Amino acid sequence: MTRLTLSIAMGDYDRTRPIHDGRVQIDGVDPVTMLLSPEEMFFRAFRHRPFDVSELSLSSYCVKLAQGDCPYVGLPVFLSRAFRHSAIYIRTDRGIETPQDLRGKRIGLAEWQLTANVWARGILEDHGVGAEAIHWVRGGMHAPGRPEKIPVALPPGITLTAAPESATLDGMLRAGEIDGYIGPRSLRCFDEGHPKVRRLFADGIAAAADHYRRTRIFPIMHLLGVRRDLVERHPWLAGALVKAFERARAMACEALLDTSATKVTMPFVEDMLETGRRLGGGADLWTYGVPENAHVLEAFLDLHHRQGLSPRRLSLDELFHPSAYESYSL
Repeated sequence: MTRLTLSIAMGDYDRTRPIHDGRVQIDGVDPVTMLLSPEEMFFRAFRHRPFDVSELSLSSYCVKLAQGDCPYVGLPVFLSRAFRHSAIYIRTDRGIETPQDLRGKRIGLAEWQLTANVWARGILEDHGVGAEAIHWVRGGMHAPGRPEKIPVALPPGITLTAAPESATLDGMLRAGEIDGYIGPRSLRCFDEGHPKVRRLFADGIAAAADHYRRTRIFPIMHLLGVRRDLVERHPWLAGALVKAFERARAMACEALLDTSATKVTMPFVEDMLETGRRLGGGADLWTYGVPENAHVLEAFLDLHHRQGLSPRRLSLDELFHPSAYESYSL
């Protein structure tokens, strides 16, 4: 069999590097790998479709799937996961102490459809604050004029206005022109220690841990996608990709557990690993595959539909390639 030469776009993570550097081979594939930022990768993937295989925003993937115009088939390889309590920022001079205090406030975001924002709005909903209770302001974080990568139609009751043409969310939050911001990346005003900007949840770890104990949800941000026309011509490809990326993830986890010399430039690695193990009851929190993550995906599909991003509520069985729903056993 002639090996396929495929372009693969993905983030630069410990769980992808074994594929990038060749320690993990993909059966039948000669990969041309590109390590890109999520913003560049997703914009190019959904606007121009240049990659054979790409890490994808879970939300944008579901938008295109619900519209019946998705060039990719999803694979349950969840390259990015994150608790998003730390993604909500507020001005400290607006009387905001709890999520309920966000009612009627002006909150900035870069794109309505960002997966992190879907989950963050879900957190607020969990505290009784629906998306319709907030005045949303969409704009570029540090450069004006960022567009939605895919046009979306919001449901009745949602108030979303564009930031002024020359404005940025960072500048507006510094000036007090918005009351807060949600997003997967922090704004520079927060990074620089602006005295009137902080996170809504002072202890994000405690808030996320409490949410996980109640829901068992470790939010999924990104999945892997393969071009639909490609996997239709080569049906073996889906399984080969899942197998390789799972091996790369396992290799990363094994390295992380070797704390004789930590593999990440961060103190307290052992303590954070133990915190994660206790939270998961000894189980691995960062899993790939459908069965282990069905409840997380179902919760996301509910939020995605309620927030107007999918005109119909997608079903779990249409998210992924058919081979993802079964596996062999010995």
